[in-house]
Amino acid sequence: MDCPLNYTMNLIGTKWKPLILFHLLDENLRSGILQKKILGISNKMFTQTVRELEKDGLIFRKVYPVVPPKVEYGLTHRGKSLEIILRSMDEWGLNDSDAN
Repeated sequence: MDCPLNYTMNLIGTKWKPLILFHLLDENLRSGILQKKILGISNKMFTQTVRELEKDGLIFRKVYPVVPPKVEYGLTHRGKSLEIILRSMDEWGLNDSDAN
């Protein structure tokens, strides 16, 4: 069996994935709102990242049949299981930035 940490890092170890997952912890978000919360991410990278997260079963994508199109993202049960890790990373970043 591969290293469990290696497995986890392959799922969430890019620059953008933890940020997208973190912003979906409290509520489902429309794609435009979610993308605005991720400072510096390009449209192409946002689309690529949410597709990978969806493929890996961490988020779901719901398309509403309206004009203009409305797309909403949320965490799956599997994605929600990362909450402790994501909140711990956020807290560590807050505490470490206070130390500097």
